[in-house]
Amino acid sequence: MTVHLHEEDLPANLFAPGADIAVDTETMGLLTPRDRLCVVQLSDGGPDEHLVRFAAGSEYAAPNLKALLADPQRVKLYHFGRFDLAAIRHYLGVVAAPVYCTKIASRLVRTYTDRHGLKELVRELLATELSKAQQSSDWGSPVLSDAQKEYAASDVRYLHAMRTELDKRLAREGRTALAQACFDFLPHRAELDLAGWPEVDIFAHA
Repeated sequence: MTVHLHEEDLPANLFAPGADIAVDTETMGLLTPRDRLCVVQLSDGGPDEHLVRFAAGSEYAAPNLKALLADPQRVKLYHFGRFDLAAIRHYLGVVAAPVYCTKIASRLVRTYTDRHGLKELVRELLATELSKAQQSSDWGSPVLSDAQKEYAASDVRYLHAMRTELDKRLAREGRTALAQACFDFLPHRAELDLAGWPEVDIFAHA
């Protein structure tokens, strides 16, 4: 496995046409309009991962990355896609859909637990241990450490394999269509976050 770091954009034609792409983001914090997008991680399920780093003051031009994320023929795989979709929409100006979210799939089929983090999912579904030591590090640094790059890459490394296992469980429990409906709505949920309804359930009675 090799982690490739790119500055400000991807090389052209990096991934095979139509290949589904695992996507994650690293930001300066959890408030999207305030905390800038620093890194976008990508994997097509192969042996390598690709990171795109954006410097402070970036214009986020990134035409190759934007075209990839906006490609309607490619499913984008996320874990907690709601956050990543909002960050990508706000900073890159594209809707990175269609969507598959492993966290939503987990909530629909792993109803025997309230632990739906990536670390727990990878442990249970793939019998692999993830390190989260770099989760709260400075992603805005002009130089990313090897530990940061490995952490960022690991966030997309397992999503294709996890989808395969979760799809089996969704089918077994008769919830595939329900999951797809949730995935289809997720970009709109991210838009609600950006528009000022981050914690409001607009479907609630009161």
